[in-house]
Amino acid sequence: MKSLGSIRRDFAPWNDPNAKPYIQFDKVTKKFGDFTAVNNLSLTIFEREFFALLGASGCGKSTLLRMLAGFEEPTAGRILLDGQDLRGIPPYRRPVNMMFQSYALFPHMTVENNIAFGLKQDGMPKPEIAARVGEMLKLVKLEQFAKRKPHQLSGGQRQRVALARSVAKRPKVLLLDEPLGALDKKLREETQFELMDLQQSLGLTFVVVTHDQEEAMTMADRIAIIDKGEVMQVATPAEVYEAPGSRFVAGFVGNVNMFEGKIARGEAGAASIDAGNGITIRTENAGDAATGAAVAFAIRPEKIKISSKKPAGAVNAIEGEVYDIAYLGDMTVYHVRLDDGHVVRASTMNAARITEDPLSWNDRAWVSFRPDAGVVLTR
Repeated sequence: MKSLGSIRRDFAPWNDPNAKPYIQFDKVTKKFGDFTAVNNLSLTIFEREFFALLGASGCGKSTLLRMLAGFEEPTAGRILLDGQDLRGIPPYRRPVNMMFQSYALFPHMTVENNIAFGLKQDGMPKPEIAARVGEMLKLVKLEQFAKRKPHQLSGGQRQRVALARSVAKRPKVLLLDEPLGALDKKLREETQFELMDLQQSLGLTFVVVTHDQEEAMTMADRIAIIDKGEVMQVATPAEVYEAPGSRFVAGFVGNVNMFEGKIARGEAGAASIDAGNGITIRTENAGDAATGAAVAFAIRPEKIKISSKKPAGAVNAIEGEVYDIAYLGDMTVYHVRLDDGHVVRASTMNAARITEDPLSWNDRAWVSFRPDAGVVLTR
């Protein structure tokens, strides 16, 4: 099967049946009283992978991270790291380090002393500490700030200090709990790429918890979508976006248009879907959905074209009325209400300063899309 989307790097051990997982959550359950935070969850992560746990607040992703770090113990199941069962091993004896959202820097210490703290605790010789701290300062580009204290730094600089301190001990695995949540949007976007470069240069396994979809899509080799303590899908960013495994995943990651209907006719992956009210959708991505099966057809807004006239030769074209427009600079988002009341979201890139087919509120418009542009969901 051809890969979806661009290839981040030549690294895909999850596709190798002989590859051994580095981290394994084996039927893990975690309960807090009557509340089940993680429910019989199994998950594998590979060495040198940048792995993201993505989900809404309270879904159990931070609990997974805390169990891996040793701050919580599973109620049932096993967590293995490089084949070793971690049950009963205290946090300070695990070859992992955790970077918290708050950064937890020592306010009375300089940058270099913050980075050196864990090394001193481990009894590393002073010359080696100095060399390691210098290496870390260079890695995160903070050499000139070595003598400053945390309150003299910007939010992005404090984040780098926390990161340098986390990797100074060279753990096998670095855990990051919402690491960029305290940064503003522009700095967060810049830091995402810095984290990716850092992970590549260090060759460590990174596991990041985030509720920010864009953050996970940008940084991770693979993403696990978590909901109510269960894994909904594990896949690369492109696969999660282009080939969601369920209605939940399709609706959670990015914007999506969803048409509910039944398979009217299908063969060799192609099908017609009766979406009601005279709407028939032809698709080439029906998979093995059987005739008569209740399905959802999911299609992303950027894959839908909008025009004032019915496009000639369009296989899927539906007429409606423009009732909302959002101009976002690089793109314009249209909300089109179909005659049956269904609202379709279409987005178009503003490649030219002046559009050739201007549409305004209350205009009649046609939305159209190719038969290979969407995906059929049976769950």
